[in-house]
Parts: sequence; structure tokens; C-alpha cells
Amino acid sequence: MTAPWPPRCARATRFSAAVPRPFLLPLALLVSLPAEAAPAPDYTSALRRLAPHDASYQLHFAGSPDGTVVGGVGSMDYRVMDACDAWATQQRLVLDIVSNTGTPTHMVSDYTTYEAKNGRRLRFRLQETTDGARTSNIAGVADIVHGHGMVHYTAPRIRAVTLPAGTLFPMAHTAHIIAQAEAGEKFFALPLFDGSSETGAEDTFVVVTGHAAAAPQKFPFLSGLASDRVNIVFYDHDSLSSEPDYATAMRYWTNGVAGDVAMNFGDFVMDGTLTRLTPGRLGCPGGHD
Repeated sequence: MTAPWPPRCARATRFSAAVPRPFLLPLALLVSLPAEAAPAPDYTSALRRLAPHDASYQLHFAGSPDGTVVGGVGSMDYRVMDACDAWATQQRLVLDIVSNTGTPTHMVSDYTTYEAKNGRRLRFRLQETTDGARTSNIAGVADIVHGHGMVHYTAPRIRAVTLPAGTLFPMAHTAHIIAQAEAGEKFFALPLFDGSSETGAEDTFVVVTGHAAAAPQKFPFLSGLASDRVNIVFYDHDSLSSEPDYATAMRYWTNGVAGDVAMNFGDFVMDGTLTRLTPGRLGCPGGHD
């Protein structure tokens, strides 16, 4: 999703660091990549084509690798707003899962960002609750100046974290994925900072698994647009562990809308179906960055 992302857009909530093997198989192919990758394609055209929109997804339980979760339902609402010189996004993720002991758990994640279109600034806030009790509160501002990035967290505590060279913010990350897929790239790595972690940037590995030409769609907003299917695996940039934090798969249309979403939280997997999609409107809330 645009930035979104998760299904940029759907990755603000983490429940386990262990990702089942099917999501790791594409990564084995990365070791065969040349030591010096080809220059990345220009992503500015893809960035200009990202479109404001409101989307809703119905989530359903798709399995639990270790059997600790036996069922679940959920929903995700995702809004991308064109704020003139920035993108404003809002994501609300609600999950109700049931453990193998019969214990229900209700989880809510609210995630907002305000990202300058020039890729230099990101304001972010993530708030999560489990059964009504707050479990996460992350907020701050990240800036990239002349290739050097820094995050200034205001919650859960005041601190500064340096970003590695080449770090992308969520909407730029989405545009890079679309541009790489359009250029025929199948495997690539992109550093990301989206404000959903207290520890700074993450490394993402992307595998493009399929391409679909433009065709009529259920939602007119997507008709006439090509799309690509991608798998994205997220790693803590500073961790020595080979285990990823999170994995997701989706279908990206060239305007940044995501469909056919699969979110792998480690203990369980949720599939998401796009149930509502409307074009967004131009506006300038929050001033200019």
C-alpha cells in the first residue's frame, strides 16, 4: 500500500519476530544477486502517479504456523491525502484473535504520518492497545538533509537515532517498489523508516512475484492500471538476528493502491480483501513541510 503500508501500509503492529518459512524462501534467492547491483530506476514518475484514496480491507484468519492461534477477524481502514507538498496518511487496524486455549484478544492500532513529497521529513505517531490497555505509543519527526538522516523521538521517550544512508520514508518506499517492478527488477533491498519502531530504520527485501496488465476491475479507480505482486520482508537494521520482524505480500497497482494483502505476524497470518475504495481529494491540512 502507499506507505501505507502497510499494507505500508499494514505493518504498524507486530506480534512476533518469528516468520514462517514460506515467507523466507524468496530471500534465499537474494544471495545470488551480483555484489554490485544495477543503478536503481528513476522513481519520480512513480511518485507522481501515487493517488490519494480511501480504502477499507476485511481481514480473515489464514493460518498459524505453530498452532498458537486458532482464529481471527479484523478490519483495516487506510486513507492517503494529498496535502499539496506532502502526503498525509491515516491507518486504523483492528484485530480480534483467539488463542488455542480459547482466550480472545482485541488489538487496535492507530497510525498516522505526514511525509514531505521531497522525501526530507516525516512526522509520525503510532498508538496501540490490547484489550483496552495501551501497549505502544511512538511519535516524533525524522529529517533527511543531504543524504544524512536523523529521527527525533518524542515518545515513548525523548531520544535521537541516526538513519543509515539511503533511508526512504513510506510513500517514497512505495514509489521505489513500483518503479523497480516496472523496470523489470525481481529482487531488491530498500532501507525504510516509517515510524512504527522505536529503534530507527529497517531493512526491507522485496521480491516481485508477478505482473498483470491493465484490465477492468471491480473498482473503476483501478481500471486501466497495471499491477505487480510483491513480497516484502522487514528486518531490524541494527539487529544481528537473521529472523525478520514482519512479512507482507500484496498486489500494488501503479497508483499505489494495494489489494490481495497477506500480513504475516509470525504467530498467525491474516489475509485482507479490498472491500471499499474511493478516490481522495486534494487539500492542504497541517501546513507545509
